[in-house]
Amino acid sequence: MTSLKATDVALEGFRVTRENPRTFLLWCGFSLFVSIIGAAITIALGDEARQAIEVIGDRQAPDLGVLLKAFEELSPLLIMGLVVQCVTVAAVFRIVLRHADHGFGYLKFGADELRLIALTLIYIVLVMLVVTAITFMAGVVALIASVGGPQFAVLAGLGAEIFFLGLLLFIAVRLSLAPAITFAEKRIAVFDSWKLTHGMAWRLGFAYALSLIYMFIIALLTLSIFSALVAVFNGGDLAASGRAMNPDQSSFAAYFTPLTIISLLVSAPLSALWYAVIAAPAAIAYRELHGPVVDEGTLGA
Repeated sequence: MTSLKATDVALEGFRVTRENPRTFLLWCGFSLFVSIIGAAITIALGDEARQAIEVIGDRQAPDLGVLLKAFEELSPLLIMGLVVQCVTVAAVFRIVLRHADHGFGYLKFGADELRLIALTLIYIVLVMLVVTAITFMAGVVALIASVGGPQFAVLAGLGAEIFFLGLLLFIAVRLSLAPAITFAEKRIAVFDSWKLTHGMAWRLGFAYALSLIYMFIIALLTLSIFSALVAVFNGGDLAASGRAMNPDQSSFAAYFTPLTIISLLVSAPLSALWYAVIAAPAAIAYRELHGPVVDEGTLGA
């Protein structure tokens, strides 16, 4: 029986940043750089990009054609986001699984990152298919239940959606080690995680939930302190922090104000910590469940 402990898995991201302060500072700098580049791209894309962001963020499902158009407008940002995510996640995997292969803050762009990008794209397609199937099955359940009346149909449809959502989360946990396996074994491992996580779903799910709760608390405290300080230095203007976090993107001059720059400096460590918190648990869980991993950086030493 494995000695995998949920609390150790949940805290792995925090341990990584605590024990590697120089690397964490480099990740913070990288996050700041990415934020600035992302803002510059958004401003350069113009009003169409900002409207596209509003379309995607709209709680009411937009027309499919409008949604596809929005994704097309934001494609430069989406591509950059995918690359940055995989580069940063690979850096976290590298520090846990190949500690000697440090490079520049463990940040690289090569075959490891390309495999993670390919895996992510595969999972995006799979998620879309599964969500479509779940929506269809929930609708079928509601249709069958409509024989008992409209209220019964609504309840049955809601119950079916909750059940299928729980099933989706269970599947997500069982497949959650796929990125770590893909990185460690240098191959695209779409479903290998299913076997490795057998009997571990609840423990891993609890660990992931704990890590997210810890991250939420840290982010909430940090943003609360930042908002309070901004309000104090702006004569009690409580809306000032909101303007700093959602600045005017109509031009570079309007966006890059002193307050916005300070906001970016505060957000960078949170972003760097976020990637460590979401990626490190899968890496340590893979190492514990799979067994010792050869640190390629030490080969030939």
